[in-house]
Amino acid sequence: MVMVGTLIAESLRDGAVIEGISFVTTRLARADMGNVEAGQPLTWTFIEFEIADDDAELLARALERALQRQGGWYCDFRSDDETFVVFADRTFRYPRGDRAGRAHAIEYGRSVGVPEGQLDWPV
Repeated sequence: MVMVGTLIAESLRDGAVIEGISFVTTRLARADMGNVEAGQPLTWTFIEFEIADDDAELLARALERALQRQGGWYCDFRSDDETFVVFADRTFRYPRGDRAGRAHAIEYGRSVGVPEGQLDWPV
């Protein structure tokens, strides 16, 4: 099975390294989507990717160490069955369609400064 997600390049800490995981990049794009008031740059680099579901835990742990703590950053990725939402130092993992699991991740996201309009990962 495959996990798909989007990583914002600007969400990574300076010097962060994610290695040992095979990524398939499915799309690269840049757009003005950031919330400057939340401490985010205006222009973001979107990296849409696929990974093997066997690498999902490894990616979550790597992102916990790599994502910036300030600015409300996270990375979400999912399979048909499961969702991961990763923040600096914290991961939420729940079955797709689990509204309670999603609500816990959203509540945490708000607590670390994710702007309301960015709490929009798929159910």
